[in-house]
Amino acid sequence: MSAVASFDQTQVLAVEPEAARHLHRHLQKSPQSIGVHIGVKDSGCSGCAYVLELTSSEPADTVKIPVDDKLILFIDVKSVPALAGSTLRLVKEGLNETIKF
Repeated sequence: MSAVASFDQTQVLAVEPEAARHLHRHLQKSPQSIGVHIGVKDSGCSGCAYVLELTSSEPADTVKIPVDDKLILFIDVKSVPALAGSTLRLVKEGLNETIKF
């Protein structure tokens, strides 16, 4: 039996409370959005960049992770290995706020 068979997909990504509140605010500004689509794409010298965008429909080939009754994360299946064990954090730098993995 492979390790993948026992992998709990709901534990792919942790979300800190401040990050969840930040994402909630963005979802409220975009009433047609149903959740946040997350993935990893090829980019730059490090080879990878995180992609985080609001989505108005459930994307194909994603793992659906409900954070709470109003926030759903849709993680690209191909990105799960790169994101496994990560945490979404809200980082404040001066007047700016950003989500970091």
